[in-house]
Amino acid sequence: MAAAQTHSPLARHIRVLGDHFDSLILPMWMGPGFNQTLGLPYESLDAASGRPLPPVRYRAMACARQLYVFSNARAPGAREHAGRLFESLTRTFRNAEHGGWRFSVDAEGKPLDDTQDLYTHAFVVFACAAYFRSSRAAQARRLMLETAEHIEAHFRTGDELYASALGADWRRVVRGPAQNPMMHLTESYLAAAQIAEPALFAQRLRRLGQAVAAAFLHPPSQCIAEEAMGTADNRLEPGHQFEWMTLVHGAQDVYDGLELPDFLPRGVAWARRHGVDDGSVRAALDMRGGVLDDTRRIWAQTEYLRMLAATGDLAVLEPALVRFNRDFLHPGGWHECLDGQGQVTRGDMPSTSPYHLATCLEELQNVIKLAR
Repeated sequence: MAAAQTHSPLARHIRVLGDHFDSLILPMWMGPGFNQTLGLPYESLDAASGRPLPPVRYRAMACARQLYVFSNARAPGAREHAGRLFESLTRTFRNAEHGGWRFSVDAEGKPLDDTQDLYTHAFVVFACAAYFRSSRAAQARRLMLETAEHIEAHFRTGDELYASALGADWRRVVRGPAQNPMMHLTESYLAAAQIAEPALFAQRLRRLGQAVAAAFLHPPSQCIAEEAMGTADNRLEPGHQFEWMTLVHGAQDVYDGLELPDFLPRGVAWARRHGVDDGSVRAALDMRGGVLDDTRRIWAQTEYLRMLAATGDLAVLEPALVRFNRDFLHPGGWHECLDGQGQVTRGDMPSTSPYHLATCLEELQNVIKLAR
């Protein structure tokens, strides 16, 4: 992978994003973004004032994403805050009756939705892996492995895919397999493999990768569709092609010999051709490359930057990062969504978005580290 010189323009633009994240966004979520009474991050802040929007619910997934962010952060107080988040996650969201994790609690912290959600479980695995790396807390490792076993025992289907959601007692399928939860399961298992049982998690990752390729690959574009092929009104999201590319590119030993490393670069090229407009990523395309949703969501931009950094495409990365810093960052935080003309279309800052900024920054900073 190519590396940016530590004093190059690209390195300076990376530091602009890093400084904004460390000095503004992290303190925001340790301060006004954190409900001290419940010990939970608010779901969203007003982008203009930075104050919490009136809470309706708190989700386990959102808490887990924040746990990941603060487990890896170096800002003053970040590791202590991660400890608070881990304690709140385990106290508030564990399903004591059936095992696993409830989806959400209400504004007072009382159980609201006990659905067993794959996306949520994947982020618990991911966050526990990060918290164990930073804290060496045995409970985090234990919960990571326990949650992975729940996933394998209950969500896995007969065709080696994973259901997206089950009833609280695990017996009823609420929603069948979908791309996005399984992509984040991939991300979580890659993280877990760095903590424990690497051969076992590699086996699961390879099996899942083959199953996703068989059921979700759109042959004309070589992209991974959002729903299984044959589903009505299916769509392709460029941001997810970039996200898959980063994950698989960073684990070439795990995926050696499978289809994923072969078709993902072609899918990424197609997604860039149809889904990136002057360095800005569109939300969704139809199966022929037509624009279904021209919204520019911040997460898709960060996944594009992350992929460019991971694959060493620094000539494209630099202008894309300049545009991102200019268009999406502001003195009070960030813009969550813009339209195709660059106008802000969403006035809040969700607690889930710092995760995307954090994973993007990690990849960007690797570009600088390689130059040292």
